[in-house]
Amino acid sequence: MPQVIKELLTQNEVTCSLYLTDIGYYPNASGHFCARPNGANENVLIYCVDGKGWFSVNNKKYKVDKNQFFILEANIPHEYGANRQSPWSIYWLHFTGEKAAIFSSVFNRVLDIAPVEGHRIQERISIFEEIYQNLELGYSQDNLEYVSMCLWHLLASFRFVQQFRVMNKVNRINSIQQAILFMKENLDKSLKLEEIAEHVHYSVSHFSLIFTKSTSYSPLEYFAQLKIQRACQYLDHTRLSVKSIAYELGFNDPFYFSKVFKKYTSLSPVQYKNREK
Repeated sequence: MPQVIKELLTQNEVTCSLYLTDIGYYPNASGHFCARPNGANENVLIYCVDGKGWFSVNNKKYKVDKNQFFILEANIPHEYGANRQSPWSIYWLHFTGEKAAIFSSVFNRVLDIAPVEGHRIQERISIFEEIYQNLELGYSQDNLEYVSMCLWHLLASFRFVQQFRVMNKVNRINSIQQAILFMKENLDKSLKLEEIAEHVHYSVSHFSLIFTKSTSYSPLEYFAQLKIQRACQYLDHTRLSVKSIAYELGFNDPFYFSKVFKKYTSLSPVQYKNREK
């Protein structure tokens, strides 16, 4: 950040509490080394996403591996660098502000962000990239204020790792329930996977992954099962013909409907209706 912009950040009531001064991504950082005998003017966050590295602070040296991060406290002498055999790839930024000390509990030590269930690693990186891309658009007041608010979220994802992960589990469950409800409300239609994913605001690939993991069925398989479940109810409790039931459930071809029905029940619709109750 240019010095004049840093001065504006300290004077703005939105950004003065927390703002960044430097940001970047350093892939495969062979030969990377930095020594600051007097420390940095800001707190330094380094997030290792591949390879290895190290840092030294308060006369103690720490090793850093993939999926680990550290934040060096401002004005504290330190050194850090990449491992020679397996140099790290790092996301990094410098931050400061009137409220920056809120994150002091994670200063000057190594912490893990292992890829366990609900890790949200890619979402954290997406926040970082959103900050970077907004700054590339320029230093307008709106951009700077938005970046400051995103920075709170990003740093909170490091400071409150468990809470960041728990929200993913809650959102995932809610999204699956919402998707199933959406399917049940549209049994008369031939929904596409893209429509279901869009309803819960996920990409098709991510939605398919979490839905299948939670239900053991792909979204469209689950949708087909819901249709057949409803078809059984129609056959048991109404006088509708097989053709009418097929149309009620979004099947334009009654023969295809019968084929799908038999796949899930091992009986044709007529055999099911006439079976011994």
